Amino acid sequence: MNALKELQSLLELFPDNPPLLESAEHVAGSTTPEPYKSMLVHDHHMTVTMENYHKSTVEVQVLDRNPDEFNYGRKILLLKEGTDEVVQFGIVRFNFEYVTDDVKQEIIDENIPLGRVLITHNVLRHIDLGAILKVKCGPTLAKHFNCEVGTETYGRLATIFCNNRPAVDLLEISSPLS
Repeated sequence: MNALKELQSLLELFPDNPPLLESAEHVAGSTTPEPYKSMLVHDHHMTVTMENYHKSTVEVQVLDRNPDEFNYGRKILLLKEGTDEVVQFGIVRFNFEYVTDDVKQEIIDENIPLGRVLITHNVLRHIDLGAILKVKCGPTLAKHFNCEVGTETYGRLATIFCNNRPAVDLLEISSPLS
């Protein structure tokens, strides 16, 4: 995987003006600083990881979507339940060929984070960590995270295999942590 090309292909699903990122750099998982390393360098769902780290369930807020017959893209925020505190930004590109109609409908309904839907429906899945990214927030991401433009944080690119097929491509960026 060329991490920066994959990042660009996901960002192109939802072009932002002003830009989402000021910069992005592919970095080694082994050199990623804590607590980002524990939050990002693993093969688990970010929904569960964010809930454990922030000691709160999370809610999904869909900012934009891009559906067609077989694929569904969405740009989201994960927020601590019952608050406006954003804990993660994400872009998802989902190929619905590899899941049941019930799973597809629950994802399209946009009420539950993707990871929680797959877990609840017991979809056979494996998460393949593609790359860790060190990013600087552009104006759009800084607004979502309520931080200064240029603030550094970390994210990841990953693929979720559903029923042994590459069904979901993900960009997941953690809110800046102290």
